[in-house]
Amino acid sequence: MSPATTLLVIAKEPLPGRVKTRLTPPFTPTEAALLAEAALADTLRTVLTLPARRRVLVLEGRPGPWLPPGIEVVPQSAGGLDERLAAAFERCTGPTLLVGMDTPQITPALLAPALDPAGPPDVPDAPGCDAWFGPADDGGFWALGLAAPESAPPDLIRGVPMSVPETGAVQRRRLVDAGLTVRDLPPLRDVDSAADAEYVAALAPHGQFAATLRRLTPVAAR
Repeated sequence: MSPATTLLVIAKEPLPGRVKTRLTPPFTPTEAALLAEAALADTLRTVLTLPARRRVLVLEGRPGPWLPPGIEVVPQSAGGLDERLAAAFERCTGPTLLVGMDTPQITPALLAPALDPAGPPDVPDAPGCDAWFGPADDGGFWALGLAAPESAPPDLIRGVPMSVPETGAVQRRRLVDAGLTVRDLPPLRDVDSAADAEYVAALAPHGQFAATLRRLTPVAAR
C-alpha cells in the first residue's frame, strides 16, 4: 500500500431504528443512532488524516451534516453485505483499503502498516503483500485491503457468510486460497453491544464516540 491507496469506509446512514439496533436496550433507537453517527464521524476524521489518492464513503442512505469535507460519497450496491463489499472494491483500481463504521478507535498508526509500500517497519526485507486483513474480536473483520482489486477473482468476497462467527476465518481463507500474500492488522472489537461501547470508548476517550456515550449513559441507566 502507498499514498496512492484508495480508502473506503462502508457505512449506513445513522437513522434511528436502522443502525446499532443491538444497542437497544439499554439505549433508545435515537440514542443508538447518535452513537452510530459519532462512531462514523470519528472514523471519517481518522481517514482524513491519512495519505490517500481517494477517500470514499460507500453509503447506504444519504449523507448528512455529519459528513466532513474531503470525503467522496458513492452509494452501496444492492444485495447482501458480501455483494456490497465486492462491488465497492470493483469500483477501485490500485491499492485499496476498506474499513467499517463500527471501530471508532482506529488511529492513523493502526492503519499505517497497510499504507506503507515498504511493508511493516518491524520486519526488515519483508516481501510485498497482496492483501491486508484486520480481524474483529467477534469473528468478523474490521479492515480488508487489496493491492490490486482489479485483478481479484470474482468470488474473493462474494459468497462469504457475513455476520456469523466464522466470517473472518472464511474471508481470510479466501484470500490465501486465491494465492494472495496476506498480512494481518491487529484485532479490534466492534461496537455491537453496550459493553462493547464502553470498552471502545475507553480506548479512544477523546473522540466524539466517547463523548456521546458519556452524555447518553446516565439517561440509558435510569
